Amino acid sequence: MTPPLRLPLLAALSLAALTASALPAQAGTDPWVRAWGENAQGQLGNGSVLAQQTPAPVSGITRDDVRELSGGGGGAAAAANPFAVALLKDGTVKSWGANTTGQLGNGTTTAQSFPATVAGLSGVSEVSAGLNHALAVKGGRVLAWGSNASKQLGTGQDTTNPYKAPIPVQSLDKVKDVGAGCDFSVALRQDGTVWTWGKGDNGRLGTGNNTTRETPQKVPELVDVESVAVGCDHVLALTADGVVKAWGKGAEGQLGNDSTTDSNKPVDVAYLDSVARIFATSASGFAVLDDGSLAGWGKNTDRQLGDGTNANRTTPVVLDALKGVQSIAGGADFTVAALDDGSVIGWGANAAAQLGDGSTTTPPGTTVALPPGSGITHVATTMTGKSGFAY
Repeated sequence: MTPPLRLPLLAALSLAALTASALPAQAGTDPWVRAWGENAQGQLGNGSVLAQQTPAPVSGITRDDVRELSGGGGGAAAAANPFAVALLKDGTVKSWGANTTGQLGNGTTTAQSFPATVAGLSGVSEVSAGLNHALAVKGGRVLAWGSNASKQLGTGQDTTNPYKAPIPVQSLDKVKDVGAGCDFSVALRQDGTVWTWGKGDNGRLGTGNNTTRETPQKVPELVDVESVAVGCDHVLALTADGVVKAWGKGAEGQLGNDSTTDSNKPVDVAYLDSVARIFATSASGFAVLDDGSLAGWGKNTDRQLGDGTNANRTTPVVLDALKGVQSIAGGADFTVAALDDGSVIGWGANAAAQLGDGSTTTPPGTTVALPPGSGITHVATTMTGKSGFAY
């Protein structure tokens, strides 16, 4: 088997070479969840609707409070629905940002620029924000809220009105993780099977056709899945034997199978061995390998893969220079990563300050949003927008 192409990260990353003068002043032992970039709908959660060029605190939420944070929606306009949900370690959920489709789950369709508790939710173990809806796991069951226009809530109910509070998804139990995409939903059960529902375009449900479904359906012949990662309209799954499967839209190479064709069934991402973790950005995929290096594939028109080109990649490119990735996320045109030294770096487009480096200049290589020692271990972004989060 031909190995994946190995290239140095654009402008070969060397954190040791970064001078103190280049690092944002707000880093260090600060305890807060931080956010930056577009903020027209209050999606940064800092009580304002002003854009942020550097990471600013999210109101009232410390990193130690948060188990998981997920960004949803797209760009700055209200119709793009940028928002975020945060699962706290006490099992409650907070939400903020745009709310046109009830995706904040607070019983209204009014936007809010600061985190507020989703009423009635407790004992939650996982959350995920999609383009215009959100999912949560409680006691192995899935709850959903927001838009149901493409049956992405899986409730079997009306598709014309938003659901402004969490309601149960049909049929599923013993669920351990969920992923919300652009108008569809994914659930990973404890038995290693994957179930999908919602919009079926581009084969994103993985069930062998492009049919939209309001009831969860099992992805056929897919077993022993350990984790899933959901992009806007593609899905990645990591199996127990280290194989990465993908399905859905493939036009930008996001399936990683040396093709630009959609697939309504799982296909193998090519040339990947010894995969430890997987991540899906809006239209790209990344895998952390056992040796600590990072491989990326898919959309790259804004250099969001960090391989030194702006060419889409239909098979994985291994970025040898980038080690120690703990978490990675990306919107439509940029990528951010949390490294094991506590730093947050980014690459790709930056016109909306989505890299958090204090500028709106698109860099030739990687930038630093937070320096080593900041205490950050995870990053998130809005689904197809230009806002970032670190916690």
